[in-house]
Amino acid sequence: MSSLKNKILISMPHMIDPYFSKSVIYICEHNTEGGMGLIINKQFKPNDILKIFDKLSIGNDEVSVLKNKIFFGGPVLLERGIVLHNKDYETKGTINISDNFSITSQKDVLNELKNKPDTPFKLILGHSGWSAGQLEKEIENGDWLIQSTTEDFIFKINPEEMWKQAAGSLGVNIGATQGISGQA
Repeated sequence: MSSLKNKILISMPHMIDPYFSKSVIYICEHNTEGGMGLIINKQFKPNDILKIFDKLSIGNDEVSVLKNKIFFGGPVLLERGIVLHNKDYETKGTINISDNFSITSQKDVLNELKNKPDTPFKLILGHSGWSAGQLEKEIENGDWLIQSTTEDFIFKINPEEMWKQAAGSLGVNIGATQGISGQA
């Protein structure tokens, strides 16, 4: 299988794992050693944000910048924040993923983005990871659909609608496939 880097994974309706059910995952890295991705559609609820700010030692200055932009990225390293942003913004520690997307995990990035209101981004806590061959096996088992993506989809689509829209764009009838397992 060729690299899935810069693609999205869309969980199939039969997946009931609490972390990955109805998830859309942006793949940041995928090679023979494994893969790393960020769930981009599981937004933290507003009442959880203050608890998150305390854990991350984020001050009130960043509150306005981060409103509605904090997401659960997966069960690995939940205490670590990664900022997914478009490639037009770059700072120390930025890693370019593709022609459109980059990630930065330096805390200073939040202060910098405060002064760049036109730069789309998401603060993602934790990430998803797969060991060598694990993701390929999950795809073979029919757990994931693979699709290309755009900046508009990642940053402009309502997170609550992302999974349904992504699966529907590939012709998956959400209601008809719930509880059914198969090959993708």
